Amino acid sequence: MTQDLIRYDVLVQEALRGVVRKVIGEIAKTGLPGDHHFYISFDTGHPGVRLSGRLRQRYPSEMTIILQHQYWELVVNESWFEVGLSFSGIPEKLHVPFAAVKGFVDPSVEFGLQFEVLHEDAVAEAPAAEPEGPRLVPVEASTIPSIAAAPPAPTPAAAAEPVAEAVPDVPATATVLSLDKFRKKP
Repeated sequence: MTQDLIRYDVLVQEALRGVVRKVIGEIAKTGLPGDHHFYISFDTGHPGVRLSGRLRQRYPSEMTIILQHQYWELVVNESWFEVGLSFSGIPEKLHVPFAAVKGFVDPSVEFGLQFEVLHEDAVAEAPAAEPEGPRLVPVEASTIPSIAAAPPAPTPAAAAEPVAEAVPDVPATATVLSLDKFRKKP
Protein backbone atom coordinates (compact mmCIF):
# COMPACT_ATOMS: atom_id res chain seq x y z
CA MET A 1 0.00 0.00 0.00
CA THR A 2 1.22 3.48 -0.85
CA GLN A 3 2.24 5.73 2.01
CA ASP A 4 -0.15 8.65 2.62
CA LEU A 5 2.11 11.67 2.15
CA ILE A 6 -0.87 14.04 2.11
CA ARG A 7 -1.88 13.00 5.64
CA TYR A 8 -5.61 12.74 5.11
CA ASP A 9 -6.00 11.65 8.74
CA VAL A 10 -4.67 15.00 9.93
CA LEU A 11 -6.81 16.93 7.43
CA VAL A 12 -10.00 15.13 8.49
CA GLN A 13 -9.17 15.67 12.15
CA GLU A 14 -8.67 19.40 11.54
CA ALA A 15 -11.96 19.61 9.63
CA LEU A 16 -13.94 17.86 12.38
CA ARG A 17 -12.29 20.03 15.04
CA GLY A 18 -13.57 22.92 12.92
CA VAL A 19 -17.12 21.67 13.58
CA VAL A 20 -16.45 21.83 17.32
CA ARG A 21 -14.86 25.28 16.94
CA LYS A 22 -17.83 26.60 14.95
CA VAL A 23 -20.44 25.22 17.36
CA ILE A 24 -18.70 26.54 20.47
CA GLY A 25 -18.08 29.88 18.71
CA GLU A 26 -21.79 30.26 17.95
CA ILE A 27 -22.68 29.39 21.53
CA ALA A 28 -20.23 32.06 22.77
CA LYS A 29 -22.17 34.64 20.71
CA THR A 30 -25.78 33.53 21.17
CA GLY A 31 -25.95 31.10 24.10
CA LEU A 32 -27.20 27.52 24.08
CA PRO A 33 -30.39 27.00 22.06
CA GLY A 34 -33.11 24.63 23.28
CA ASP A 35 -31.87 21.59 25.19
CA HIS A 36 -28.39 21.56 23.61
CA HIS A 37 -25.47 21.08 25.98
CA PHE A 38 -21.98 19.71 25.53
CA TYR A 39 -19.61 17.27 27.16
CA ILE A 40 -16.09 18.23 26.12
CA SER A 41 -13.19 15.92 27.03
CA PHE A 42 -9.62 17.11 26.66
CA ASP A 43 -6.05 16.08 27.40
CA THR A 44 -4.95 18.14 30.40
CA GLY A 45 -1.27 17.45 29.63
CA HIS A 46 -1.46 18.84 26.10
CA PRO A 47 0.76 21.87 25.42
CA GLY A 48 -1.22 25.08 25.83
CA VAL A 49 -3.87 23.72 28.23
CA ARG A 50 -4.08 26.13 31.16
CA LEU A 51 -5.85 25.23 34.37
CA SER A 52 -5.11 25.64 38.06
CA GLY A 53 -2.63 23.38 39.82
CA ARG A 54 -5.51 22.08 41.94
CA LEU A 55 -7.40 20.89 38.82
CA ARG A 56 -4.25 19.60 37.14
CA GLN A 57 -3.51 17.50 40.21
CA ARG A 58 -7.07 16.16 40.28
CA TYR A 59 -7.17 15.50 36.50
CA PRO A 60 -3.56 14.73 35.48
CA SER A 61 -4.35 13.25 32.06
CA GLU A 62 -7.94 13.94 31.00
CA MET A 63 -10.87 16.07 32.05
CA THR A 64 -14.48 16.31 30.88
CA ILE A 65 -16.43 19.52 31.32
CA ILE A 66 -20.09 20.18 30.70
CA LEU A 67 -21.27 23.41 29.11
CA GLN A 68 -24.91 23.67 30.07
CA HIS A 69 -26.22 25.96 32.79
CA GLN A 70 -23.36 27.55 34.67
CA TYR A 71 -20.44 28.76 32.63
CA TRP A 72 -19.25 32.26 31.84
CA GLU A 73 -16.80 34.23 29.72
CA LEU A 74 -16.76 31.70 26.90
CA VAL A 75 -14.21 33.01 24.39
CA VAL A 76 -13.38 31.17 21.18
CA ASN A 77 -10.72 31.79 18.53
CA GLU A 78 -9.19 29.69 15.75
CA SER A 79 -6.85 27.74 18.03
CA TRP A 80 -8.45 27.56 21.49
CA PHE A 81 -11.37 28.33 23.75
CA GLU A 82 -11.55 29.69 27.27
CA VAL A 83 -14.40 29.24 29.68
CA GLY A 84 -15.15 30.04 33.28
CA LEU A 85 -16.58 27.22 35.42
CA SER A 86 -16.96 26.60 39.10
CA PHE A 87 -15.46 23.51 40.72
CA SER A 88 -16.61 22.76 44.27
CA GLY A 89 -17.71 26.38 44.55
CA ILE A 90 -14.34 27.76 43.40
CA PRO A 91 -14.41 29.72 40.11
CA GLU A 92 -11.79 28.66 37.58
CA LYS A 93 -10.89 29.73 34.07
CA LEU A 94 -9.84 27.00 31.64
CA HIS A 95 -7.87 27.57 28.44
CA VAL A 96 -8.10 24.62 26.02
CA PRO A 97 -6.49 24.40 22.58
CA PHE A 98 -8.78 22.62 20.11
CA ALA A 99 -5.87 20.25 19.41
CA ALA A 100 -6.26 18.96 23.01
CA VAL A 101 -9.94 18.05 22.58
CA LYS A 102 -10.47 14.28 22.73
CA GLY A 103 -14.25 14.14 22.60
CA PHE A 104 -17.29 16.29 21.97
CA VAL A 105 -20.82 15.08 22.70
CA ASP A 106 -24.17 16.84 22.46
CA PRO A 107 -26.45 14.33 24.21
CA SER A 108 -29.59 16.31 23.41
CA VAL A 109 -29.34 15.22 19.77
CA GLU A 110 -27.19 12.09 20.27
CA PHE A 111 -24.21 13.56 18.38
CA GLY A 112 -20.61 12.81 19.25
CA LEU A 113 -17.10 13.09 17.88
CA GLN A 114 -14.03 11.34 19.22
CA PHE A 115 -10.51 12.49 18.36
CA GLU A 116 -7.04 11.08 18.61
CA VAL A 117 -4.90 13.76 20.25
CA LEU A 118 -1.56 14.20 18.54
CA HIS A 119 1.02 16.66 19.74
CA GLU A 120 2.32 18.86 16.92
CA ASP A 121 5.80 17.30 16.98
CA ALA A 122 4.25 13.81 16.87
CA VAL A 123 2.29 14.67 13.70
CA ALA A 124 5.52 15.38 11.84
CA GLU A 125 7.11 12.13 13.03
CA ALA A 126 4.08 9.83 13.02
CA PRO A 127 4.03 7.09 10.41
CA ALA A 128 1.16 7.55 7.99
CA ALA A 129 0.67 3.85 7.36
CA GLU A 130 -2.27 3.12 9.64
CA PRO A 131 -3.68 6.31 11.18
CA GLU A 132 -6.75 5.95 13.34
CA GLY A 133 -7.75 9.63 13.20
CA PRO A 134 -11.06 11.02 14.36
CA ARG A 135 -14.23 9.00 14.30
CA LEU A 136 -17.78 10.14 13.87
CA VAL A 137 -19.24 8.19 16.72
CA PRO A 138 -22.88 7.17 16.74
CA VAL A 139 -24.08 8.07 20.20
CA GLU A 140 -26.76 5.80 21.53
CA ALA A 141 -29.16 7.15 24.11
CA SER A 142 -28.25 4.29 26.45
CA THR A 143 -24.60 5.46 26.60
CA ILE A 144 -25.38 9.07 27.46
CA PRO A 145 -25.79 9.80 31.13
CA SER A 146 -29.42 10.71 31.57
CA ILE A 147 -30.40 13.91 33.27
CA ALA A 148 -32.44 11.86 35.74
CA ALA A 149 -29.36 9.82 36.64
CA ALA A 150 -27.14 12.88 36.84
CA PRO A 151 -26.56 14.58 40.15
CA PRO A 152 -28.98 17.39 40.93
CA ALA A 153 -28.29 20.71 39.28
CA PRO A 154 -25.78 22.68 41.31
CA THR A 155 -26.77 25.80 43.13
CA PRO A 156 -25.17 29.07 41.96
CA ALA A 157 -22.64 28.80 44.78
CA ALA A 158 -21.47 25.34 43.72
CA ALA A 159 -21.58 25.09 39.95
CA ALA A 160 -20.79 22.26 37.56
CA GLU A 161 -18.19 19.81 38.73
CA PRO A 162 -16.29 18.11 35.90
CA VAL A 163 -17.48 14.57 35.44
CA ALA A 164 -14.64 12.71 33.82
CA GLU A 165 -16.29 9.40 34.60
CA ALA A 166 -19.76 10.46 33.40
CA VAL A 167 -19.03 10.21 29.68
CA PRO A 168 -18.53 6.57 28.78
CA ASP A 169 -15.60 5.48 26.64
CA VAL A 170 -16.55 4.67 23.12
CA PRO A 171 -15.80 1.03 22.41
CA ALA A 172 -12.99 0.31 19.99
CA THR A 173 -15.55 -1.44 17.79
CA ALA A 174 -17.56 1.76 17.22
CA THR A 175 -18.95 2.14 13.71
CA VAL A 176 -17.45 4.81 11.50
CA LEU A 177 -20.25 6.47 9.59
CA SER A 178 -19.99 7.66 6.04
CA LEU A 179 -21.14 11.19 5.25
CA ASP A 180 -23.28 9.63 2.51
CA LYS A 181 -25.57 8.31 5.24
CA PHE A 182 -26.62 11.89 6.06
CA ARG A 183 -27.09 13.14 2.50
CA LYS A 184 -30.62 13.61 1.32
CA LYS A 185 -31.53 11.08 -1.30
CA PRO A 186 -33.75 12.04 -4.26
